[in-house]
Amino acid sequence: MNVILASAVGLLVVAILVALLARRLSLPYTVGLVATGIALAPVSARLAPFLSHDLIYLVILPPLLFEAAISIHWNKLRRDLVPVLTLSTLGVVISAIVTAWGMNYFLGWPPASALVFGVLIAATDPVAVIALFKDLGLKGRIRLLVESESLFNDGVAAVLFTLVLAWALAPAAPPGALAVAIALIKISGGGVAVGLLVGGAVLLLAGRTLDHLVSAALTTAAAYGAFLLAEYFHFSGVLATVAAGLLIGNVAVLAESKSFSLREREFVLAFWEFIAFIANSLIFLLIGVTVARVGVEGLGFKALLTAVAMVLVGRLLAVYPLCLALMRSRWAISLGDQHILWWGGLRGALALALALSLPSSLPLAYDIRLATFGVVVFSVLFQGLTMPLLLRKMGRT
Repeated sequence: MNVILASAVGLLVVAILVALLARRLSLPYTVGLVATGIALAPVSARLAPFLSHDLIYLVILPPLLFEAAISIHWNKLRRDLVPVLTLSTLGVVISAIVTAWGMNYFLGWPPASALVFGVLIAATDPVAVIALFKDLGLKGRIRLLVESESLFNDGVAAVLFTLVLAWALAPAAPPGALAVAIALIKISGGGVAVGLLVGGAVLLLAGRTLDHLVSAALTTAAAYGAFLLAEYFHFSGVLATVAAGLLIGNVAVLAESKSFSLREREFVLAFWEFIAFIANSLIFLLIGVTVARVGVEGLGFKALLTAVAMVLVGRLLAVYPLCLALMRSRWAISLGDQHILWWGGLRGALALALALSLPSSLPLAYDIRLATFGVVVFSVLFQGLTMPLLLRKMGRT
């Protein structure tokens, strides 16, 4: 216990120093954290085991999802709900299929293993995306599009991953499109329903107190409670937490209401901003440490390059054609914003959590994990470092 506590405190101290240095050098904070984690790997042997599926998926992901959701205005999201849902559903499917095809065609991976990798790496990660855009100070419609898509496509990717993995472990006739659609609706709809129920219960309780500390505790219970309850019933915990956050944020935090006083609203927003800072600091430092220790070079340069290339191509073929289909509608997205949607589609914690949950009985499970770590490192470091240049070229900063 003392070792864990000392390690956590040490990581926080490092995170604070990295934050100060990153601001001075005008670099994205997340990039600095991953790079620092890689540099610390040789002297931090005890830290790597802490990065596990349960740590990412059950401890770190719910508060980060909730913090992002309570800051999204429903009226703004509703105006762009069509492109957000299009990119987070069809976009995920296109990206997964393209990536899986590339891994099968160029590397000879078995179709089932290639498809598992394609699905788990298809979703853009809200942890990485939102942290990067906050660092860069990006605002407006494009930030709403990227952040909202990353929140929703996580839920879609997690559902598809469950279905594809079950098929990969027990190959039979692949499920039909109708069966997949029904499963998606059931798991996603159930997650949203659980999130709304939990969020509604929290709002009822919050209306009975004016204590800002109690209100913050209630929102914490909502973030984790919605996630865990949905997962218990085999629904989407990601979408449950997002739904709870959207409801609480729009009803009680972002607007005047009887549930939260002005002091409570200000405190809750500041509280969740602090929680997000702590969670982001830990996850990105541990990503750097773990990546350096697992040795992704063991996969081979060709395989790593192919994985990165196919993920980028898959994202490209998801963004531009779907945006082209919306070009003559009121949801049209400019070409410059499409560039940001493509290059800003970072991968991060969710992909790692899914990869770390793979059973050893799955063919090429270890290679899938190495490929996932490689893509995440490229995504956070290279795309993260070059994103400010793209934003400046697009006139966004």
